[in-house]
Amino acid sequence: MKSIKRTKAQISTTAIERIYITMRHLFIRGFYKPMGISGQTLINELLILQPEIYGSMGEEGAELEGLLYIIDRLPEGIAECRYIHLTADEGLADSNFKKIVPAKRRRNCYRIDRDQVNIEITRGRSDVYDILTHLTFMFVEAEKIARKVMIDDEGETIREWKHLEKIVLNNTHLEGEEREVLIAHLSSILGRTFEEILKADSTFATEQKPDRLFEVIYWMGKLALNEILEDKKHEITFSSILRDRIGHHSYGDTWAHNIKQELFDKNLLNRPLHIISANMHSVMNSIYGPMLLPDLAEKHASTELFELIGESSNKDLRKKIKKGARNHGLTFIKDSTGANIDVQIIDTQKINFDKTRFTRTKEGDEMPVIIVMDYAFGEQAYETLDELLKPYKNSTGERTHLRVESVSVMGKAGILEGDKGDIMIPNAHIFEGTADNYPFENQLTASDLENHGIKVFQGSMVTVLGTSLQNKDLLKFFHESTWGVIGLEMEGAHYQKAIQSASRIRGNISSDVKVRYAYYASDNPLKTGSTLASGGLGSTGIRPTYMITRKILEQIF
Repeated sequence: MKSIKRTKAQISTTAIERIYITMRHLFIRGFYKPMGISGQTLINELLILQPEIYGSMGEEGAELEGLLYIIDRLPEGIAECRYIHLTADEGLADSNFKKIVPAKRRRNCYRIDRDQVNIEITRGRSDVYDILTHLTFMFVEAEKIARKVMIDDEGETIREWKHLEKIVLNNTHLEGEEREVLIAHLSSILGRTFEEILKADSTFATEQKPDRLFEVIYWMGKLALNEILEDKKHEITFSSILRDRIGHHSYGDTWAHNIKQELFDKNLLNRPLHIISANMHSVMNSIYGPMLLPDLAEKHASTELFELIGESSNKDLRKKIKKGARNHGLTFIKDSTGANIDVQIIDTQKINFDKTRFTRTKEGDEMPVIIVMDYAFGEQAYETLDELLKPYKNSTGERTHLRVESVSVMGKAGILEGDKGDIMIPNAHIFEGTADNYPFENQLTASDLENHGIKVFQGSMVTVLGTSLQNKDLLKFFHESTWGVIGLEMEGAHYQKAIQSASRIRGNISSDVKVRYAYYASDNPLKTGSTLASGGLGSTGIRPTYMITRKILEQIF
């Protein structure tokens, strides 16, 4: 028999499959101990995979950029908690518990007591997988710290750790030379240079928590020590209500009904509808910015106006646009269902196009209505769009099909060929881990967005199960093989699955519905220092965002 040697990409694919099978099993089971036998399976596979976003997790030294990335997406204080409870929306919003929303992920979380934090899952399985992957990485890093500071099995620790413990427990804020002493001690504990810890001290710090790095490292290490020395293990549990609800479109159904009810109340149901998945500022600013800020629009051409509006010091400009837009056809629906997806409905019949940068080609009841939905998360994209494309059902049971003429997706994604800020135009989405593929005719083309000083790439894109589980070997295979993948994201195939089933099988919307997909690059996971963990785009993302938005709106109008 000929010996068959597996490639690194194949090994990585198998590791991802095992991680998701294990996480799904643990979810159905209802609980597990991260440092127990079940959790060890996740840890082993994650160490085999070595995701780019978690950097040097397989090395002896701590991975600081990856740690900052997950801490910003998990509830504040989670490092202090032994018990992490994942729940559905079960009424805690009406309690006296303070709601905690992570800085860079929309999740409602509640600190129940000193040892327990509850995390509400309302965005589907992708949210569960995202959290469990981040927690697994955190526990790996925590055990590194504990092993580093232990002198013996009796609980004696190194003097640097004792110094850190004293500072954190006494809530002492240090400055100058005293702070540098602590940073030097942390350098020994974490196996990183003084320079690296100094930088991390700055990036971890927030206005409310200037000493966040010290607190996070101490509590991670402390609880890991408690596991080793006192057998006080972490426990992760999933509520029975969450396990019953997940995958049943509980939140998407209510979310979509609220939108359609608003359309009905405003007599907009029979108008041509255009759905755009995007952020909550680009469509609004593109239409109303020049209209409500004419003097600035005259001085600042192209995307310069939107760069100005986006500056942190220009809150007054943003307020003026939001207020003025409400008087010219925009209705804002703040989500109250738990889906965490806000919506804008724009009745373009109420817009004075002479004051915008767009040309109107339709009149009266044929003027489009635009529904802008904030970004979904992974599988949630299918749940929400599938429900939105269903007919509106009134109180008497009468059904009204929506006149959906187009669905556009303007998002950010990882790029495999260019750099941050470049643009990707897909012609197919491929599901990671399968050969499932969704080719489509994209109304946007590379030529629509070229010649503006930004590189544009066209080809297939892979819809990944989670951005935190990708490594270079796997991504190189996607890019260099005949799949010809130009980038990776988390929602595209889910959106397309909903569009195709609604238009070609279920007959909920017209089979002639137009689709538009375009993404700007938030990171390049194949380039060291350009992963998501290396930081955000900042103002670099404004130009491609507004270029794509403008082209979508031009085609709609």
